[in-house]
This record gives sequence, C-alpha cells and structure tokens, in this order.
Amino acid sequence: MSPEFAFTVMLALRMVVAATFVVSASFIAERSGPVIGALIATLPISAGPAYVFLAIDHDAAFIAQGALASLSINAATIFLSLTYVLLAQRHGVLVSCGTAVAAWTAFAFIVRMAEWSLVGCMAVNAVAFAVCVPLLERFRHVQKMPLITRRWYDIPLRASLVALLVATVVALSSRVGPTISGIMALFPIVFTSMMLILHPRIGGPATAAVIANGVWGLMGFSLAIAVLHVAAARFGSAVGLSLALATCVGWNLALWWNGRRKAASA
Repeated sequence: MSPEFAFTVMLALRMVVAATFVVSASFIAERSGPVIGALIATLPISAGPAYVFLAIDHDAAFIAQGALASLSINAATIFLSLTYVLLAQRHGVLVSCGTAVAAWTAFAFIVRMAEWSLVGCMAVNAVAFAVCVPLLERFRHVQKMPLITRRWYDIPLRASLVALLVATVVALSSRVGPTISGIMALFPIVFTSMMLILHPRIGGPATAAVIANGVWGLMGFSLAIAVLHVAAARFGSAVGLSLALATCVGWNLALWWNGRRKAASA
C-alpha cells in the first residue's frame, strides 16, 4: 500500500468516525429541549475528535500549543452565540447565521495576529462571558419547543460539515502549525449546523434559546481547553485529552444537576 493511499484511507476513516459522532449527538440534542440540547452541543463532539486525530500525528507540545490557540478563539464562539441570538429574534437564518460566522472569522483573524499566554486567554474568555451572559439571559427560555420534523438533507449536511472540518485540520496541520490547527479545530460546527437546520423549521427564537443556553456550557469548555494545554505539556497528549474530556463532562453534569435542583425547589 502506497503512503498516499494509506493517508487517504486513514483520513476518510477519521472523517467518518467524527461525522458519526457529531450527527448522533446532535440528534439527541434536538429531542431534549433547549437546556439539555445546549449541554450536549457544548461537549467536545467536533473539537474532541479533531484533537484526538491531531494527537495521533503530532507530539504533546503541538497539542499544548494548539490548545492555547483554541482557548483564545473560544471567546469568539461566545460572541458568535450572542450575535446569532440577537439577530435570530427578527431575521432569517442566512442573515443571523452568516453574520455570526463573519463575526467569529473576524475575531479569529485578530487572534492569529497576537501572541497569547494562558493568563491572557483566560482573561479574554472571562471578559467575553461577563459581557455576553447577562445579555443572553432573557433569551434562554421559550414557552414550548416546536416539534422537529427531520428532512432528507439533515444527516448529509451535518456529516459533511464535520467531515470537512476534520479533513482540513488533519491534512493541513503539518503545514500551518499548532496555532492555526487549534483555531480551525474550534470552528463551531455544531452550533452552526444547529442554526442552519433548526432555524428554518422551529423559528429563530426557539433556536436562539438552544444557543443561548449553550454559553454556560462554553464556560466549562474553556476550562477543559485550559486543562488540555497544561496537562498535555506536563503529562502527554493522552492524559491531557482525558482530563479535558472529564472536565467538560463534569461541568455539564453539574449544570444539569443544578437545573434539576432549581426546578424541583420551584
């Protein structure tokens, strides 16, 4: 087997694995309401597979540096969420989602030009949360989530988006380096696919409620990326990825438990 053919086969396999994971998780999110759906959407269901495949091809230093770039760009996802939620109240999916993605891209361009430290990245995320969380609070609740009717293009759209992301990150990582790889790995595939699919059929406000609830999950996601950066540099990629996943899952479980406790007391 030639090296080129082996690379193509392995890349295709990675794309299929990642796409299957994301599509399955997003189906669960759609049927669980805005709160649970947001918690599932903010698990590392697209960035996680991308980082696993990067860890297979690169050393721990590459993963640690990429995680630092991912942590800085996580703040862009917070502002993407705010942009979409505000626009989705009155505008269609193309304007709302397109403007949100444009805002994320502009932020990513700025991030690429700067040299970031762990403290600086955490500070940027803290500022983003302080600004966006109060503004999103009133959009987190809807009276009733409309029934979702699945269409023929749902699975192909989600699968192709995440497969394209994984293929791009894996294929270009050796050329573009850890910083760009870390930024690309955190492109909000799950959020944008949910916007594109849910908005036309359940409306902007209901879709915005899912995205608005996701900001709390992004807090845990930022902590998980910080854990990955530190743990990968000290203990290796496998330990770093495991601890990051545990951090993200633990945070979202705590959010779920807190929501259940508040509902029971009410």
